[in-house]
Amino acid sequence: IITRADPKSPVSEVFRTLRTNLQYMKKSNSCQTLVITSTVQGEGKSFVAANLAVTFAQASKKTLIIDADMRRPRQHSIFGVDMFPGLSNYLSGINLSRSRHETSIKECIYATKIDNLYLMPSGNIPPNPSELLQSRKLNALLDEIEPNFDVIIFDGAPCLLVTDSTIISRVVD
Repeated sequence: IITRADPKSPVSEVFRTLRTNLQYMKKSNSCQTLVITSTVQGEGKSFVAANLAVTFAQASKKTLIIDADMRRPRQHSIFGVDMFPGLSNYLSGINLSRSRHETSIKECIYATKIDNLYLMPSGNIPPNPSELLQSRKLNALLDEIEPNFDVIIFDGAPCLLVTDSTIISRVVD
């Protein structure tokens, strides 16, 4: 996370510029939500999502990053938190022991070592990420968490390969 390790670097300044540009695009005073994606894997979308989230947190914005790439999740390892329970557990209602049990949102959100920055990891890797993201529970998730965060960033799956990020794009700013 370069924005934390070397906040005065030119790359960190680029992320702060991106943060500022996104803040000027804000349509209203409601929580700003966005999805970061790429065309194919390996292009650095998780790196961008993590560093952008850090810049918002450094600007005293209570920030949540949601690892919505349930096929190749990365955010849990970037921030050093458990992978589950997470997004897939909340959306599916299946807990770690694979039994039906409503997983609460609070169980799925972890504080990171960075002030104002929280992470909802991907959770267990499901067989059907697109179907989970199309469920009404994604809207319920946003309805519940939006009042608690200034910025919510989804780290989505590559959009050329799968439809997951396109599905998320319908519910974010």
